[in-house]
Amino acid sequence: MTEKLIFTGKTHNTSGRDGGARSSDGQLDIKLKQPHPAAENLFGAAWSACYMGALDVAASQKNIKLPAGTAVDAEIDLNSDAGSYFLRARLNVSVPGIDPGVARELLGAAHGICPYSKATHGNINVVTNLV
Repeated sequence: MTEKLIFTGKTHNTSGRDGGARSSDGQLDIKLKQPHPAAENLFGAAWSACYMGALDVAASQKNIKLPAGTAVDAEIDLNSDAGSYFLRARLNVSVPGIDPGVARELLGAAHGICPYSKATHGNINVVTNLV
């Protein structure tokens, strides 16, 4: 298998009262006065966007067109235990008008496609809910 680079995201992050994150392409320019909850919100936004794309790929592989209103709501929890920090996540996915059994198959397939799901697999507790 030959690896092919598709995209490199480049961001610059600064701290403090005027802190923020900015991408080199200008698509992202956000003020971040404190590291969290911004980090968890950004991670949730990035993961849910990636998962949405993976869900679309999974559906197209089965010749299914995702309906309007398909959505992914990510909930990222920052937790601590004896001074150690860790994450937990829930992905709440709505695929209106698709048979629930078929939708669950698509959700499972999307986790196998989404790079964020692959990166977190076995590293954090993730629950995927069909809503």
